[in-house]
Amino acid sequence: MCRLLIYKGTSPIQLSHLLTRPSHSIINQAFDSRLRLDLRRPINGDGFGVGWYDSVEDEELGSQPCIFNSITPAWNNANLTRLAEKIKSPLVFAHVRATTAGSLSEDNCHPWHFDRLMFMHNGGIADFLLLKKRLQFSLPDELYNFPQGNTDSEWSFALFLSMLKDPHAEKFTPTELREAMLATISTLNTWAREAGITEPSLLNFCVTDGHTVVATRYVSSKKDEAASLYYSSGTTFDEYAPGGHYRMSKCDKRENIIMIASEPLTFEQADWMEIPTNTMIVVTPKMNLLQIPIIDEFHVPHSAQGNKRGVDFAAQKGLLSPSVGPRRGAAGPPISMNKANGVGPAGATDTIQAEVPAH
Repeated sequence: MCRLLIYKGTSPIQLSHLLTRPSHSIINQAFDSRLRLDLRRPINGDGFGVGWYDSVEDEELGSQPCIFNSITPAWNNANLTRLAEKIKSPLVFAHVRATTAGSLSEDNCHPWHFDRLMFMHNGGIADFLLLKKRLQFSLPDELYNFPQGNTDSEWSFALFLSMLKDPHAEKFTPTELREAMLATISTLNTWAREAGITEPSLLNFCVTDGHTVVATRYVSSKKDEAASLYYSSGTTFDEYAPGGHYRMSKCDKRENIIMIASEPLTFEQADWMEIPTNTMIVVTPKMNLLQIPIIDEFHVPHSAQGNKRGVDFAAQKGLLSPSVGPRRGAAGPPISMNKANGVGPAGATDTIQAEVPAH
């Protein structure tokens, strides 16, 4: 399936340092993925998209992100290479696609935006056609008419927007985005259960308003691992050796850069931490990184982690290598909510508990 990447930093980064220059950049992952074994669709060549926000908001330009996408393979698009050398941004979403739902068209390329919100997805909603009509009928007219493509991912974005009090708002708190994401997942699970769908859905959802980032690594199963997802944080991300060899460096306790990716951009194992299955990551405007176990019917308590989830399901979908085992960075047991709003020093990494609302 797909690969995705998020960059959020206190300073803008040249897009080429994410998209083209690293030896294992997301563009190279499109044809040389190390954590994706999919014999059905071995290459992420069904289009790409990159979205970014301006370093300084300009009233004339507006607060919405700019998005460039194409159905050409990312590694063979000269315009992308040229743009990546000339654009800097403090918040970037990038996605390369291997289609599993929807036709090959620019309308189906991630990410999408609605006013200042931007969204992308890696995974798939099981038996989505059994849920599609119900999802569509749940939406107000404006959001029903919003999707231009025909993927489960874009319709999931419309559902997410419907969970917000005002999707046109100029500002969103981390709590608002987090709760809307939890409600989206809960609603999809409820509909799947009522439709008699037994195959798990893989819901690695990502959303941002240009200030806060919310991402999930999630599968609607207690037995299976979700599609792969990692994060890296530090003070600098740069090339330390010729040939696109990059690394994340920590010069002090501050977190100037946080990246989230389906697959690490570097081969430095210490740079990246695996996000546990059925966990939400929230990056606040002050660069606090929160790991939040998603507490619902598919939650496996930390005390029961001895009952390991299997990788076969995600591997069959081309979203996880069966040879990949647990890596450092697993979240500990849930603790209290007193840091849920990012209280604490910039760069703090906390594990908090969030229960999914019933639907």
